[in-house]
Amino acid sequence: MYKLDSRHLQEGTPTPFFTILCRSTCSRVRITAEQTVVRTQATFYFHLRRIAQIKHCLSPPAAESLIHAFISSRLDYCNSLLTGITSHSLHRLQLVQNSAARLLTHTRSREHITPILHSLNWLPINIIFKTLLLTFKALHHLPPPPTCLTSSSPTAPPIKTFGDRAFSHTAPRLWNSLPQPVRDSPSLLTFKSRLKTFLFSQAYNLPYP
Repeated sequence: MYKLDSRHLQEGTPTPFFTILCRSTCSRVRITAEQTVVRTQATFYFHLRRIAQIKHCLSPPAAESLIHAFISSRLDYCNSLLTGITSHSLHRLQLVQNSAARLLTHTRSREHITPILHSLNWLPINIIFKTLLLTFKALHHLPPPPTCLTSSSPTAPPIKTFGDRAFSHTAPRLWNSLPQPVRDSPSLLTFKSRLKTFLFSQAYNLPYP
């Protein structure tokens, strides 16, 4: 797959999805993204406390299912809109994932969390995955999921202005930073698999195959 330039996403008539995303959603994100992270973190900790209260009654698979339902899936939901948030806000979300991993594995707070996340096969909080997924779909004329209309990076370039958060600016930078085998994926399923493998190797300093 060729490298991507912002003109590929700016020329011509924008699709309804990108029109709705830019006109309806980005302005709210600019104002409330940081506040939303704070409120979301409080909600996550509420759910974690409730799960901790009943965890002794649950089997390990059931506890993991609850954590995925109330924590992991919500951390992942529409998080591409948080592109460009401060490292402090991103760290808030990472602390939630760390707490969920400690609860699931009975790990003490003083123990290093990275090996625990690795053993669970969990990626650290990642903002760029959804953006790259939407980029692949845009390049291959695939429709975005409906949830994106209402809705992660360890290797993302720094964002200096709010304009840098625009999809037409962020998508080419992130796409061009991917290894060629990932960009050349023949299908969406293959792209997801290769992208997750690449991000996992970046997060845990592993060689990329």
